[in-house]
Amino acid sequence: MSTELMDRWRALAGPEAENLGRELIARYGEPHRSYHTADHLKATLAHIDMLAQNAADPDLVRLAAWFHDAVYDPRRDDNEERSARLAERALPEMGLPADAVATVARLVRLTATHDPAPDDPDGAVLCDADLAILATSPEIYTAYAAAVRQEYSFVPDDAFREGRAAVLRSLLDRPAIFRIADLEAQARANIHAELDRL
Repeated sequence: MSTELMDRWRALAGPEAENLGRELIARYGEPHRSYHTADHLKATLAHIDMLAQNAADPDLVRLAAWFHDAVYDPRRDDNEERSARLAERALPEMGLPADAVATVARLVRLTATHDPAPDDPDGAVLCDADLAILATSPEIYTAYAAAVRQEYSFVPDDAFREGRAAVLRSLLDRPAIFRIADLEAQARANIHAELDRL
């Protein structure tokens, strides 16, 4: 159990939500995860902190980060939807108002596409933070790509290369990967390098 994450959870959600925090941290520690782990959650939260001044409600963005990969099964394509539904079940028990719960669930669902509307600062902060790994050093990016491959170890090499390349090209085809963070050039260089390796 990550003490750092538990401290962050208590500060965000209050001591009465201790059990939910422990459940979420345990989810990020599931053995089939190689990238979508507690370290990814910590990194996402750290980037939200750096971008928080751009958010309309930074604490709801942080709650969405906690839930955004809470349900993760690489064999399924509805993880974001299932994570959002978990938030919709769990957050009312914390006493969060219905409109706030709806905002968190909407933000979690947005991580399926990472395509926030221009007038969605909270979505932009969460998506930029979630994708920040794309703009790390080449060494960290290579380790990230290897961790993603490990999560999909059940997929044959040819099929993985085809699917992964399609995901990477879809990112490159966007006018901008990031809405706020100044990370575009490094992310595109890393993605091109991974495509070359594939």
